[in-house]
Amino acid sequence: MFERAAAKTGSSATLHALRYTAACRMAEDPALPLTDVQFVLGHALLTTTQLYLTPRKEEVIRRVLAHHSEQVRQARQRARPAPAPGYRPETLDVLFGRQAP
Repeated sequence: MFERAAAKTGSSATLHALRYTAACRMAEDPALPLTDVQFVLGHALLTTTQLYLTPRKEEVIRRVLAHHSEQVRQARQRARPAPAPGYRPETLDVLFGRQAP
C-alpha cells in the first residue's frame, strides 16, 4: 500500500526510509529510553539500535557553531587581569599589539 501511494504521488519514499527516519527521531529523543526504541524496532541487540544515534552532519555543525559562539561570548566577558606592579597597561598593550580598552 505504501509503495502504491508513493507511486501515485510521485514520491521516491520507501518503507525503509520511513522506518529509518522514525528510528533516528526516536533515538534522538531524550525522553525515550534507547531500550524502548530497541523494542519498537524489534532489534535483538541494543548495539544495533545504537547505530541510529550517529549524529547527522548538519546537527554536528550546528552544535560546533553553538559551542564556538558560547566560547567567544565567555571570552568577551572575562575580565582582563591587572598588570603586575610596575607595568603600565598601555605599554603592555603596545607590546602585545592590543587596543587600549
